[in-house]
Amino acid sequence: MSDSLYRTADGHESGGIRQISVFVDNRVGQLLRLIQTFKGTSIRILAIQVEHAVECAIVRFMLDDPDRGLQLLSEAGFPTSVTELIVVELPPGEALMTICSTLLSAELNIDYAYAFLAQPTGRPALAIHCDDVLMAQSVLRNRKLTILTENDLNPLR
Repeated sequence: MSDSLYRTADGHESGGIRQISVFVDNRVGQLLRLIQTFKGTSIRILAIQVEHAVECAIVRFMLDDPDRGLQLLSEAGFPTSVTELIVVELPPGEALMTICSTLLSAELNIDYAYAFLAQPTGRPALAIHCDDVLMAQSVLRNRKLTILTENDLNPLR
């Protein structure tokens, strides 16, 4: 499968950062096998979340190079899907309360969220999946919160 399906046009702001979801058998060692897909590459896993189900597990990734990551996962035979999320830096203080109350005021649901392992600015960040990415970005920016882009996550791109 060509990774060109996942590329955006130059200058295009898609609204969010691409999260890659990988579906793996719910067996011992599958997470290690999945992570080893990136061994020997320059791809960094910036955030990860694992959701257990009876028959399988869903592993959600934020990578610093999602195009190349998708290509490698496809070559390794992993079934994937791509979803857009918002990534917001957490300012000092009551950041989670501010984010939750801001999204609530816009009547936006948070479907799930997870923290980043690494972020170029060194500040903590939260990946959020919600109903409407563009609306969520707008209301969070109005509260002076920093919304990250894929270019922020990989400044060498």
